[in-house]
Amino acid sequence: MTVLGIEPPPVVPRRARRRGTVTRRALRVLGVVLLAVPLLAALVGPFFAPSTAAGGVPLQAASPEHLLGTDVLGRDLLGLLLQGGTTVVTLTAAALLLAYLVAMPIGLVVAARGRIVETVTIGLLDVLLALPSLLVLMVLAATGRRSVVWLVLAVAFVQLPYVVRLVRGAAAAPACLAALETMTMTGEPWWRVRIVETGRRVLPPTIVDATTRVCGVVGLLSSANFLGVGLDPLVVDWAVVVDQNMTALFLRPSVVLLPAGLLVALCAGTNLLVDDLLERRS
Repeated sequence: MTVLGIEPPPVVPRRARRRGTVTRRALRVLGVVLLAVPLLAALVGPFFAPSTAAGGVPLQAASPEHLLGTDVLGRDLLGLLLQGGTTVVTLTAAALLLAYLVAMPIGLVVAARGRIVETVTIGLLDVLLALPSLLVLMVLAATGRRSVVWLVLAVAFVQLPYVVRLVRGAAAAPACLAALETMTMTGEPWWRVRIVETGRRVLPPTIVDATTRVCGVVGLLSSANFLGVGLDPLVVDWAVVVDQNMTALFLRPSVVLLPAGLLVALCAGTNLLVDDLLERRS
């Protein structure tokens, strides 16, 4: 202990630091691989995918004609894997983009206005936070609105209160408030201080939050397909393929585990890379 009563920070042994660096690099590489596989399958796969027309022999084993076999409907499993990721990535990106495009302006305005506006808005958001996401999907199913547009709107609506609270909290951070007060004292207009500059400062944590929400959005979209309120059964989608082939889980596990594994890889790879980004930022 020093004279001032403050203990110096502990010294990390060189071997422990080297082990931690190797572990972080290994996790980073693993995250890149896990994320690259489903992304490449979603973006490039449809150009090389074989036909997924139904009518073949159901649950056929791997053969030169069907390299990974067929599913319960007689469709080529490899083609389903290469074509089914496009809708997953597209709908996830659309739902997140819509949620943040709506929530960020609301959060900035709430943070800029007085205490009354903030209290009322946060109170309404707390009510929305109490609604289970699956309940929103079930209400959507009960109304008979089962198009892709309504699905994206419902998923974005579920994310809205979380993002508004995040933006409002980031805008109220002490470091952000100090910079805004300095700009206000120099005579900058209100919209530039409270909207442009505040938006620029809350953008990094917002981007990190968006990447962490990929898992939840993918899971919610998959749940919608399992509940029958998502995509049309004729659409090739990894979650739809899992739902359609659940009865064959013990007969041909690959027709369920492979598309489910791509969904898991998409979420796990995103989380690993986000964790690595947060660790490097800190």
